[in-house]
Amino acid sequence: MQRPAVTAALAAAALVLTAGCSSGGSDAPDNAKSAESRPAPSDKSSGKPRAGDAPPEKGSAKVTKTLTENLKSPWGLAPLPGGDLLVSSRDEGTITRVDGETGKKTELGSVPGVSPAGEGGLMGLALSPSYASDHMVYAYFTTESDNRIARMLYDEKKPSGQQLGAPDTVFKDIPKGVVHNGGRIAFGPDKMLYAGTGETGDTGLAQDKKSLGGKILRLTADGDPAPGNPFDDSPVYSYGHRNVQGLAWDEEKRLWAAEFGQDTWDELNEIKAGDNYGWPEVEGKGDEEGFHDPVAQWKTSDASPSGIAYAEGSVWMAGLRGERLWRIPVRGVDGTAEPRAFLEGEHGRLRTVLAAGGDKLWVVTNETDSRGTPEKGDDKILEVTVK
Repeated sequence: MQRPAVTAALAAAALVLTAGCSSGGSDAPDNAKSAESRPAPSDKSSGKPRAGDAPPEKGSAKVTKTLTENLKSPWGLAPLPGGDLLVSSRDEGTITRVDGETGKKTELGSVPGVSPAGEGGLMGLALSPSYASDHMVYAYFTTESDNRIARMLYDEKKPSGQQLGAPDTVFKDIPKGVVHNGGRIAFGPDKMLYAGTGETGDTGLAQDKKSLGGKILRLTADGDPAPGNPFDDSPVYSYGHRNVQGLAWDEEKRLWAAEFGQDTWDELNEIKAGDNYGWPEVEGKGDEEGFHDPVAQWKTSDASPSGIAYAEGSVWMAGLRGERLWRIPVRGVDGTAEPRAFLEGEHGRLRTVLAAGGDKLWVVTNETDSRGTPEKGDDKILEVTVK
């Protein structure tokens, strides 16, 4: 259903699909928006391709069904063997199983120690690379003192609400704040655990390689610095980040990350071990020596990028304030990519994107975390077919 506040904007967008790019803009807060300030679609792309770049492919994204609805502050999403999903509630601190066919919801239980406030709470989820044998679920969450990663045994034989074992903390002392807590975790093709962190509003942390804030971390499944990391005995994999909430790999095993900007540019970055991504010295494409420029960037009203997924040769990026799904073609692209927007304003704020195999994505809406304008059925998990 079209959201009333953007009906006129979408009529214009139907003529032009190359919508402008934006940042999560702001410390007030990154992903805030209101019906009054909701941006109209732009007919300009995020950034013009450099000379020699191939023209952008058209692509498409269509919602084929609503898997489930009435979720509360959904954030993390992880696929179980067999097609069901686990979804976290940032503000309620619970994990729920969603049947991948019927959408039936079953609460596994609450995660002890979660302290939701501001942009913190129970966020990213990931399954152990050995899940078939160890049944471990990893979660990134905010406590009274820090952000941390813990793993829990998921015992399906126990009664609903009691299926999560006690958290085993594998990594802690990630700085916490009212804003910019990062929160996305994912196991990479190398079976190492990657985590996107934020600088909590203290911009200096991003350039401090001894701080865990404003970084992408690379860990073993037990939480130790992963072998081959760029800095000796350090979990830091890349630095100079403001607030990373999207992580995904393509078939070439390249790591992509989405990042909230402040007042000017949001970013999609190709992550290289040891590289400096500029914050707070550079926001967006600075073309400055020593800083890694983003592959794509967005103005501060069209994105507020959270989760990303890779499918059909493109990175697909959820927009919170921008209320749209961005497609950034990256297969065969080296340098700048040309984004296009889909589902603009149709489903409100979008938090998480998960590859569902082939041309399918799961997309999680995010209207119930106190910054949206919830409508009947919010929040939802949508099945989206893309190309």
